[in-house]
Amino acid sequence: MSEVAMGVTAPPEDSFKRRTVLLITAVGVLAFLVMLVLGAYAPDLRSGDDGGSHALSNSATGFRAIVELAELTGRNPQVLRSGDLLRDYSLLVVTPGSGTDDLGPILERRGPYATLVVLPKWAAVDDPEEPSWVRIQGLTPDFQPEGVLAPAHELQVTRVRTASEPLVAPGYAPKAMQFNAPELLQTVSGEGLTPVLTDQAGRIVLAEIDGTPLYVLADPDLLNNHGMRSATQARAALAMLDFLNETGAEAILFDVTINGLGASRSPLKLALSPPFVAVTAAIALAMALAGIQALHRFGAPRPPRRALPYGKAALLDNTAALVKRAGREGHLGSHFAAAVRGQAATLLRLPSGLTPAEVAARLDRLPTTRRFTELAKQASAARQREEMVQASRALHRWLEEIRP
Repeated sequence: MSEVAMGVTAPPEDSFKRRTVLLITAVGVLAFLVMLVLGAYAPDLRSGDDGGSHALSNSATGFRAIVELAELTGRNPQVLRSGDLLRDYSLLVVTPGSGTDDLGPILERRGPYATLVVLPKWAAVDDPEEPSWVRIQGLTPDFQPEGVLAPAHELQVTRVRTASEPLVAPGYAPKAMQFNAPELLQTVSGEGLTPVLTDQAGRIVLAEIDGTPLYVLADPDLLNNHGMRSATQARAALAMLDFLNETGAEAILFDVTINGLGASRSPLKLALSPPFVAVTAAIALAMALAGIQALHRFGAPRPPRRALPYGKAALLDNTAALVKRAGREGHLGSHFAAAVRGQAATLLRLPSGLTPAEVAARLDRLPTTRRFTELAKQASAARQREEMVQASRALHRWLEEIRP
Protein backbone atom coordinates (compact mmCIF):
# COMPACT_ATOMS: atom_id res chain seq x y z
CA MET A 1 0.00 0.00 0.00
CA SER A 2 1.13 3.57 -0.58
CA GLU A 3 1.19 6.48 1.87
CA VAL A 4 -2.10 7.77 0.46
CA ALA A 5 -3.71 4.40 0.91
CA MET A 6 -2.56 4.28 4.51
CA GLY A 7 -3.81 7.80 5.18
CA VAL A 8 -0.36 9.38 5.61
CA THR A 9 -0.51 12.88 4.13
CA ALA A 10 2.20 14.82 6.03
CA PRO A 11 5.71 14.53 4.54
CA PRO A 12 8.30 12.95 6.84
CA GLU A 13 10.67 15.26 8.62
CA ASP A 14 14.26 15.38 7.31
CA SER A 15 16.79 13.55 9.46
CA PHE A 16 19.41 16.22 8.67
CA LYS A 17 19.09 19.83 7.68
CA ARG A 18 20.33 20.79 4.24
CA ARG A 19 23.17 22.84 5.70
CA THR A 20 24.38 19.83 7.70
CA VAL A 21 24.29 17.59 4.64
CA LEU A 22 26.22 20.17 2.61
CA LEU A 23 28.85 20.51 5.33
CA ILE A 24 29.32 16.73 5.61
CA THR A 25 29.57 16.42 1.82
CA ALA A 26 32.08 19.28 1.55
CA VAL A 27 34.30 17.82 4.28
CA GLY A 28 34.18 14.38 2.64
CA VAL A 29 35.06 15.74 -0.81
CA LEU A 30 37.90 17.87 0.59
CA ALA A 31 39.32 14.92 2.53
CA PHE A 32 39.13 12.74 -0.59
CA LEU A 33 40.96 15.35 -2.69
CA VAL A 34 43.68 15.75 -0.05
CA MET A 35 44.10 11.96 0.04
CA LEU A 36 44.50 11.87 -3.76
CA VAL A 37 47.11 14.63 -3.76
CA LEU A 38 49.08 13.06 -0.91
CA GLY A 39 48.87 9.68 -2.61
CA ALA A 40 50.32 11.18 -5.79
CA TYR A 41 53.10 13.26 -4.23
CA ALA A 42 53.89 11.45 -0.97
CA PRO A 43 56.92 9.62 -2.46
CA ASP A 44 58.34 12.97 -3.62
CA LEU A 45 57.86 14.53 -0.17
CA ARG A 46 60.05 12.04 1.68
CA SER A 47 62.63 13.92 3.71
CA GLY A 48 65.35 11.36 3.00
CA ASP A 49 66.64 11.71 6.57
CA ASP A 50 67.12 7.95 6.84
CA GLY A 51 70.78 7.74 7.78
CA GLY A 52 71.92 7.04 4.24
CA SER A 53 74.92 8.41 2.37
CA HIS A 54 73.22 11.04 0.24
CA ALA A 55 72.51 14.77 0.08
CA LEU A 56 69.34 14.58 2.22
CA SER A 57 70.84 12.66 5.14
CA ASN A 58 71.82 14.16 8.51
CA SER A 59 73.93 11.17 9.51
CA ALA A 60 77.71 11.28 9.78
CA THR A 61 78.02 9.61 6.37
CA GLY A 62 75.40 11.87 4.73
CA PHE A 63 76.02 15.06 2.74
CA ARG A 64 73.29 17.42 3.91
CA ALA A 65 75.79 19.77 5.58
CA ILE A 66 77.58 20.61 2.34
CA VAL A 67 74.20 21.23 0.68
CA GLU A 68 73.20 23.68 3.41
CA LEU A 69 76.62 25.36 3.29
CA ALA A 70 76.27 25.81 -0.44
CA GLU A 71 72.81 27.29 0.10
CA LEU A 72 74.02 29.71 2.77
CA THR A 73 76.92 30.86 0.59
CA GLY A 74 74.78 31.54 -2.48
CA ARG A 75 75.86 28.59 -4.61
CA ASN A 76 72.25 27.56 -5.36
CA PRO A 77 72.39 23.81 -4.61
CA GLN A 78 69.64 21.66 -6.12
CA VAL A 79 68.79 18.15 -4.97
CA LEU A 80 67.70 16.12 -8.01
CA ARG A 81 64.90 13.59 -7.53
CA SER A 82 64.48 12.96 -11.26
CA GLY A 83 66.65 12.88 -14.35
CA ASP A 84 65.08 15.96 -15.93
CA LEU A 85 68.00 18.26 -14.98
CA LEU A 86 70.84 15.84 -15.66
CA ARG A 87 71.60 17.68 -18.89
CA ASP A 88 72.25 20.90 -16.96
CA TYR A 89 75.87 22.06 -17.34
CA SER A 90 76.26 22.70 -13.60
CA LEU A 91 78.43 20.32 -11.54
CA LEU A 92 76.62 17.14 -10.49
CA VAL A 93 77.63 15.36 -7.28
CA VAL A 94 76.74 11.65 -7.21
CA THR A 95 77.05 9.69 -3.95
CA PRO A 96 76.43 5.97 -4.60
CA GLY A 97 75.95 3.87 -1.50
CA SER A 98 77.67 0.75 -2.84
CA GLY A 99 79.49 -0.67 -5.81
CA THR A 100 76.32 -2.30 -7.11
CA ASP A 101 74.60 1.02 -7.86
CA ASP A 102 74.29 1.49 -11.61
CA LEU A 103 75.74 4.87 -12.59
CA GLY A 104 75.58 4.09 -16.31
CA PRO A 105 72.32 5.95 -17.12
CA ILE A 106 73.39 9.02 -15.12
CA LEU A 107 76.86 9.26 -16.67
CA GLU A 108 75.46 8.66 -20.15
CA ARG A 109 73.02 11.55 -19.80
CA ARG A 110 75.63 13.83 -18.29
CA GLY A 111 77.86 13.55 -21.35
CA PRO A 112 80.35 16.45 -21.45
CA TYR A 113 79.17 18.10 -18.24
CA ALA A 114 81.19 18.06 -14.99
CA THR A 115 80.31 15.16 -12.68
CA LEU A 116 81.85 14.29 -9.32
CA VAL A 117 81.44 10.69 -8.11
CA VAL A 118 82.08 10.22 -4.38
CA LEU A 119 83.13 6.67 -3.51
CA PRO A 120 81.68 4.88 -0.47
CA LYS A 121 83.96 4.20 2.49
CA TRP A 122 82.09 3.38 5.71
CA ALA A 123 79.90 0.41 6.61
CA ALA A 124 77.14 1.77 8.84
CA VAL A 125 73.88 0.58 10.39
CA ASP A 126 70.91 2.55 11.68
CA ASP A 127 71.12 3.85 15.22
CA PRO A 128 68.21 2.26 17.15
CA GLU A 129 67.98 5.30 19.42
CA GLU A 130 67.96 7.92 16.66
CA PRO A 131 66.55 6.88 13.24
CA SER A 132 68.42 9.62 11.34
CA TRP A 133 71.80 8.64 12.80
CA VAL A 134 74.07 5.71 12.06
CA ARG A 135 76.63 3.62 13.90
CA ILE A 136 79.87 2.94 12.07
CA GLN A 137 80.73 -0.75 12.01
CA GLY A 138 83.93 -0.35 10.03
CA LEU A 139 85.14 0.08 6.49
CA THR A 140 83.36 -1.28 3.47
CA PRO A 141 85.11 -4.07 1.60
CA ASP A 142 87.49 -2.83 -1.08
CA PHE A 143 85.32 -4.20 -3.88
CA GLN A 144 82.51 -1.77 -2.97
CA PRO A 145 84.29 1.49 -3.91
CA GLU A 146 86.29 -0.28 -6.61
CA GLY A 147 83.08 -1.42 -8.34
CA VAL A 148 81.37 1.98 -8.54
CA LEU A 149 82.73 2.83 -12.00
CA ALA A 150 83.48 -0.73 -13.14
CA PRO A 151 83.84 -2.14 -15.72
CA ALA A 152 84.34 1.09 -17.68
CA HIS A 153 86.98 2.28 -15.21
CA GLU A 154 88.90 -0.19 -13.06
CA LEU A 155 89.95 1.38 -9.74
CA GLN A 156 92.16 0.07 -6.94
CA VAL A 157 91.47 1.37 -3.44
CA THR A 158 94.09 1.86 -0.72
CA ARG A 159 93.48 2.89 2.91
CA VAL A 160 96.34 4.43 4.92
CA ARG A 161 96.73 5.92 8.38
CA THR A 162 97.75 9.58 8.44
CA ALA A 163 98.74 12.27 10.88
CA SER A 164 96.12 14.63 9.37
CA GLU A 165 98.80 16.31 7.27
CA PRO A 166 97.67 18.69 4.50
CA LEU A 167 96.69 17.24 1.15
CA VAL A 168 98.44 18.52 -1.96
CA ALA A 169 96.40 20.50 -4.53
CA PRO A 170 97.69 21.70 -7.91
CA GLY A 171 99.09 25.18 -8.16
CA TYR A 172 96.18 26.42 -10.25
CA ALA A 173 93.65 25.34 -7.59
CA PRO A 174 92.03 27.96 -5.33
CA LYS A 175 94.01 28.82 -2.22
CA ALA A 176 91.04 27.89 -0.05
CA MET A 177 91.19 24.32 -1.35
CA GLN A 178 93.48 23.22 1.49
CA PHE A 179 92.28 19.93 2.97
CA ASN A 180 93.74 18.07 5.90
CA ALA A 181 93.86 14.33 5.43
CA PRO A 182 91.43 12.27 7.54
CA GLU A 183 93.00 9.96 10.10
CA LEU A 184 92.13 7.02 7.85
CA LEU A 185 92.56 8.18 4.27
CA GLN A 186 91.08 6.32 1.29
CA THR A 187 92.89 6.74 -2.04
CA VAL A 188 92.55 5.30 -5.54
CA SER A 189 94.83 4.31 -8.37
CA GLY A 190 94.32 3.02 -11.89
CA GLU A 191 94.73 3.74 -15.56
CA GLY A 192 93.53 7.00 -17.02
CA LEU A 193 93.51 8.89 -13.70
CA THR A 194 94.89 12.43 -13.61
CA PRO A 195 95.61 13.50 -10.02
CA VAL A 196 93.86 16.64 -8.84
CA LEU A 197 94.33 16.16 -5.09
CA THR A 198 96.89 13.84 -3.49
CA ASP A 199 98.40 13.07 -0.13
CA GLN A 200 102.01 13.79 0.78
CA ALA A 201 103.08 10.47 -0.74
CA GLY A 202 101.40 11.19 -4.07
CA ARG A 203 98.47 8.82 -3.60
CA ILE A 204 95.37 10.08 -5.44
CA VAL A 205 92.44 11.41 -3.42
CA LEU A 206 90.67 13.34 -6.20
CA ALA A 207 91.18 12.41 -9.84
CA GLU A 208 90.06 13.38 -13.31
CA ILE A 209 89.25 10.35 -15.47
CA ASP A 210 90.59 10.04 -19.03
CA GLY A 211 90.77 13.80 -19.55
CA THR A 212 86.98 14.14 -19.32
CA PRO A 213 84.94 16.26 -16.88
CA LEU A 214 84.31 13.10 -14.85
CA TYR A 215 85.92 13.27 -11.42
CA VAL A 216 86.17 10.69 -8.65
CA LEU A 217 86.63 11.60 -4.98
CA ALA A 218 88.17 8.62 -3.22
CA ASP A 219 87.49 9.69 0.37
CA PRO A 220 83.93 10.86 1.21
CA ASP A 221 85.15 12.31 4.54
CA LEU A 222 86.30 15.39 2.62
CA LEU A 223 82.66 16.17 1.78
CA ASN A 224 80.32 14.36 4.19
CA ASN A 225 78.71 15.66 7.37
CA HIS A 226 81.44 14.21 9.56
CA GLY A 227 84.10 16.13 7.64
CA MET A 228 82.12 19.39 7.69
CA ARG A 229 82.63 19.70 11.45
CA SER A 230 85.86 21.53 10.69
CA ALA A 231 85.66 25.06 9.29
CA THR A 232 88.87 24.45 7.34
CA GLN A 233 87.50 21.31 5.71
CA ALA A 234 84.17 23.02 4.97
CA ARG A 235 85.90 25.98 3.33
CA ALA A 236 88.07 23.64 1.28
CA ALA A 237 85.04 21.54 0.25
CA LEU A 238 83.20 24.59 -1.11
CA ALA A 239 86.35 25.68 -2.94
CA MET A 240 86.70 22.22 -4.46
CA LEU A 241 83.11 22.26 -5.75
CA ASP A 242 83.69 25.69 -7.28
CA PHE A 243 86.94 24.49 -8.82
CA LEU A 244 85.27 21.47 -10.45
CA ASN A 245 82.17 23.34 -11.56
CA GLU A 246 81.70 24.59 -15.11
CA THR A 247 82.58 28.20 -15.92
CA GLY A 248 79.47 30.32 -15.59
CA ALA A 249 77.45 27.60 -13.84
CA GLU A 250 74.67 28.93 -11.65
CA ALA A 251 74.09 25.90 -9.41
CA ILE A 252 75.53 22.75 -7.86
CA LEU A 253 73.45 19.61 -8.39
CA PHE A 254 73.21 16.73 -5.89
CA ASP A 255 71.71 13.51 -7.20
CA VAL A 256 69.64 11.29 -4.89
CA THR A 257 68.00 9.08 -7.51
CA ILE A 258 70.97 6.67 -7.24
CA ASN A 259 70.09 6.37 -3.52
CA GLY A 260 66.47 5.34 -4.18
CA LEU A 261 64.92 8.74 -3.46
CA GLY A 262 63.85 9.59 -6.99
CA ALA A 263 60.44 10.99 -7.79
CA SER A 264 57.88 8.35 -8.70
CA ARG A 265 55.73 8.39 -11.81
CA SER A 266 52.06 7.44 -11.64
CA PRO A 267 48.87 8.09 -13.65
CA LEU A 268 47.44 10.03 -10.70
CA LYS A 269 50.47 12.32 -10.53
CA LEU A 270 50.33 12.75 -14.30
CA ALA A 271 46.69 13.88 -14.02
CA LEU A 272 47.72 16.55 -11.50
CA SER A 273 50.67 17.83 -13.54
CA PRO A 274 50.66 20.25 -16.51
CA PRO A 275 49.32 20.09 -19.14
CA PHE A 276 46.86 17.37 -18.05
CA VAL A 277 45.88 19.25 -14.89
CA ALA A 278 43.62 21.43 -17.07
CA VAL A 279 41.57 18.39 -18.08
CA THR A 280 41.42 17.24 -14.45
CA ALA A 281 40.22 20.70 -13.36
CA ALA A 282 37.54 20.70 -16.07
CA ILE A 283 36.25 17.29 -14.95
CA ALA A 284 36.23 18.41 -11.30
CA LEU A 285 34.30 21.57 -12.24
CA ALA A 286 31.75 19.53 -14.22
CA MET A 287 31.26 17.21 -11.23
CA ALA A 288 30.81 20.20 -8.92
CA LEU A 289 28.19 21.73 -11.22
CA ALA A 290 26.37 18.39 -11.42
CA GLY A 291 26.35 18.23 -7.61
CA ILE A 292 24.96 21.77 -7.33
CA GLN A 293 22.29 20.93 -9.89
CA ALA A 294 21.29 17.84 -7.92
CA LEU A 295 20.50 19.98 -4.86
CA HIS A 296 17.61 21.76 -6.58
CA ARG A 297 14.23 20.29 -7.55
CA PHE A 298 12.91 20.86 -11.07
CA GLY A 299 9.13 21.20 -11.30
CA ALA A 300 6.45 20.26 -8.79
CA PRO A 301 6.94 17.04 -6.84
CA ARG A 302 4.97 14.06 -8.09
CA PRO A 303 2.29 12.84 -5.70
CA PRO A 304 2.71 9.26 -4.52
CA ARG A 305 0.80 6.66 -6.52
CA ARG A 306 -1.83 4.46 -4.94
CA ALA A 307 -1.19 0.78 -4.68
CA LEU A 308 -4.79 0.20 -5.92
CA PRO A 309 -5.91 3.22 -8.03
CA TYR A 310 -9.57 4.28 -8.52
CA GLY A 311 -11.61 4.67 -11.75
CA LYS A 312 -12.58 2.86 -14.93
CA ALA A 313 -9.10 3.16 -16.37
CA ALA A 314 -7.67 1.25 -13.43
CA LEU A 315 -10.39 -1.40 -13.82
CA LEU A 316 -9.59 -1.79 -17.50
CA ASP A 317 -5.86 -1.98 -16.81
CA ASN A 318 -6.38 -4.67 -14.14
CA THR A 319 -8.70 -6.66 -16.43
CA ALA A 320 -6.25 -6.47 -19.31
CA ALA A 321 -3.44 -7.58 -17.00
CA LEU A 322 -5.49 -10.59 -15.87
CA VAL A 323 -6.31 -11.55 -19.48
CA LYS A 324 -2.68 -11.24 -20.43
CA ARG A 325 -1.57 -13.27 -17.41
CA ALA A 326 -4.08 -15.99 -18.35
CA GLY A 327 -2.84 -16.06 -21.96
CA ARG A 328 -6.34 -15.45 -23.37
CA GLU A 329 -5.60 -12.40 -25.48
CA GLY A 330 -5.98 -14.37 -28.71
CA HIS A 331 -9.53 -15.57 -27.85
CA LEU A 332 -11.26 -12.22 -27.52
CA GLY A 333 -11.94 -11.63 -31.24
CA SER A 334 -15.59 -12.77 -31.21
CA HIS A 335 -16.35 -10.63 -28.16
CA PHE A 336 -14.82 -7.58 -29.78
CA ALA A 337 -16.80 -8.20 -33.00
CA ALA A 338 -20.04 -8.40 -30.95
CA ALA A 339 -19.16 -5.13 -29.20
CA VAL A 340 -18.55 -3.41 -32.58
CA ARG A 341 -21.87 -4.79 -33.90
CA GLY A 342 -23.72 -3.32 -30.93
CA GLN A 343 -22.04 0.08 -31.37
CA ALA A 344 -22.91 0.09 -35.08
CA ALA A 345 -26.58 -0.77 -34.33
CA THR A 346 -26.74 2.13 -31.89
CA LEU A 347 -25.14 4.56 -34.37
CA LEU A 348 -27.60 3.52 -37.14
CA ARG A 349 -30.63 3.43 -34.74
CA LEU A 350 -31.61 -0.08 -35.81
CA PRO A 351 -34.70 -1.63 -34.16
CA SER A 352 -33.93 -3.20 -30.81
CA GLY A 353 -35.83 -6.41 -31.58
CA LEU A 354 -33.49 -7.57 -34.32
CA THR A 355 -31.42 -10.68 -33.80
CA PRO A 356 -27.61 -10.55 -34.11
CA ALA A 357 -27.83 -12.25 -37.51
CA GLU A 358 -30.41 -9.71 -38.76
CA VAL A 359 -28.25 -6.83 -37.50
CA ALA A 360 -25.21 -8.29 -39.26
CA ALA A 361 -27.19 -8.70 -42.49
CA ARG A 362 -28.23 -5.04 -42.45
CA LEU A 363 -24.65 -3.97 -41.69
CA ASP A 364 -23.38 -5.95 -44.68
CA ARG A 365 -25.60 -3.82 -46.94
CA LEU A 366 -23.78 -0.64 -45.95
CA PRO A 367 -21.43 0.91 -48.59
CA THR A 368 -18.16 0.14 -46.78
CA THR A 369 -14.81 -1.10 -47.99
CA ARG A 370 -15.30 -4.53 -46.45
CA ARG A 371 -18.35 -6.42 -45.19
CA PHE A 372 -18.97 -6.62 -41.45
CA THR A 373 -19.55 -10.37 -41.35
CA GLU A 374 -16.27 -10.99 -43.12
CA LEU A 375 -14.39 -8.92 -40.53
CA ALA A 376 -16.29 -10.52 -37.64
CA LYS A 377 -15.48 -14.00 -38.91
CA GLN A 378 -11.80 -13.08 -39.20
CA ALA A 379 -11.81 -11.77 -35.62
CA SER A 380 -13.56 -14.90 -34.28
CA ALA A 381 -11.06 -17.15 -36.01
CA ALA A 382 -8.03 -15.35 -34.50
CA ARG A 383 -6.12 -17.39 -31.94
CA GLN A 384 -2.80 -15.61 -31.75
CA ARG A 385 -2.32 -12.21 -30.20
CA GLU A 386 -1.01 -10.68 -33.42
CA GLU A 387 -3.94 -12.04 -35.46
CA MET A 388 -6.45 -10.70 -32.95
CA VAL A 389 -4.83 -7.25 -32.98
CA GLN A 390 -4.98 -7.05 -36.80
CA ALA A 391 -8.64 -8.16 -36.90
CA SER A 392 -9.61 -5.71 -34.14
CA ARG A 393 -7.95 -2.83 -35.99
CA ALA A 394 -9.85 -3.76 -39.18
CA LEU A 395 -13.19 -3.74 -37.25
CA HIS A 396 -12.29 -0.40 -35.71
CA ARG A 397 -11.59 1.10 -39.16
CA TRP A 398 -14.91 -0.27 -40.44
CA LEU A 399 -16.73 1.34 -37.51
CA GLU A 400 -15.05 4.68 -38.30
CA GLU A 401 -16.36 4.43 -41.91
CA ILE A 402 -20.00 4.26 -40.84
CA ARG A 403 -19.84 7.06 -38.29
CA PRO A 404 -22.01 10.02 -39.45
